[in-house]
Amino acid sequence: MDGDSNFQSRINVGCLTSIALSIIENLSLSFQMEIKNYGCNRSEYTKQPMFGCRNMRWALKEYHGLKVGKDRVSKLMKAMGLVAQAPKPNTSKAMKEHKKYAYLLKNLVIDKPNHVWGTDITYIRTQQGFCFMVAIIDLFSRSVLSYRISNMMDTSFCIEALEEAIEQYGCPEIFNSDQGSQFTSQEFTQVLLEHQVAISMDGKGRATDNAIVERFWRTLKQECVYPKYFKTIKEVKIGVKEFVEYYNNRRPHQSLGMRSPLKCYQNFTKPLVIQDLESCTIKFVNLSNKSRKSITNKLV
Repeated sequence: MDGDSNFQSRINVGCLTSIALSIIENLSLSFQMEIKNYGCNRSEYTKQPMFGCRNMRWALKEYHGLKVGKDRVSKLMKAMGLVAQAPKPNTSKAMKEHKKYAYLLKNLVIDKPNHVWGTDITYIRTQQGFCFMVAIIDLFSRSVLSYRISNMMDTSFCIEALEEAIEQYGCPEIFNSDQGSQFTSQEFTQVLLEHQVAISMDGKGRATDNAIVERFWRTLKQECVYPKYFKTIKEVKIGVKEFVEYYNNRRPHQSLGMRSPLKCYQNFTKPLVIQDLESCTIKFVNLSNKSRKSITNKLV
C-alpha cells in the first residue's frame, strides 16, 4: 500500500461524510460529485489534523471500500481546504549577535516548585491565519504559571508573561528556554538577571531539552485546539483560558500521583526522613520507590 500500513496504528478514523455545500458550490458538477463521494467532514478532520493524502487514501479504502489514487486525494483535499497539520512557522529563530547561555539542566534532579521554570513559543492556526502563544511552566509541577497569546511573535508578549509569573509566584532558581531571539534578547534576559535567576538555554536543535513544555503543547493542541478549530484570535484566547484553567486545576497527571499541576505546586511538602529507628517510623513524602529503598538501606 505504498507504505500506508505505517499509518494504520496511528489513525483512529471516524465516519468520513459529505462536506459543506459552500465549499463545493463553485466547482464543476463532476468534481462536486467526486468530492461528495470522497469528501471528509471538517469537524472529523480537525480531530485527526495530521491527515495527509496518504492517510486519507488509506482511510477511504479501509473504512469505505473506496479505491482512489493518492494524487486524486491530494487534489480533493486541496479543493476542500484540508491541509495536514505540521509545524510550519519557525518559532525559534536565533540571533547571532545575542548572548547564548549554557544548558544547566543536564543530570539535574528537579525536586521542588520554583526550582526550574521553562518556556517556549508555539503557533495556533485559526481560520484567519496564525497566532502565537508563549507559556511559562514550572517544570516540577507542570503548572502553567502564565501565558500570552499574540498575532505578533515579538519579545514584548514574552516579557509580559514572564513578569506576570514572577509577580504571582516569585522567582525560580533556574529559567530554561531555547535559543529563540525572543528569549536571548537583552530585554528578556535583563528581567531574569535583575531577579538573580540563573539562565539556561537548550542546545541548538535540541527540542528534547525542553520536553515538559513540548508535552504541554501537544496536550493543548490535541485536547483544545484541533477539536475546536478556532475562527479568530478572540476565540483562541477564550478557549485557551478555559483549557489552562482545567489543565492546572482538574486534569490529573500520572507523573504527579494523579494530582493536578497546581495542586502539586501549592501543596508541595519537602521530603522528610526521621532517622531515629528506635522511637520513630521512617516517613517519606514525595519520594520515588528507588529513593526510598536507597535511604532505607543507608539508615539500616
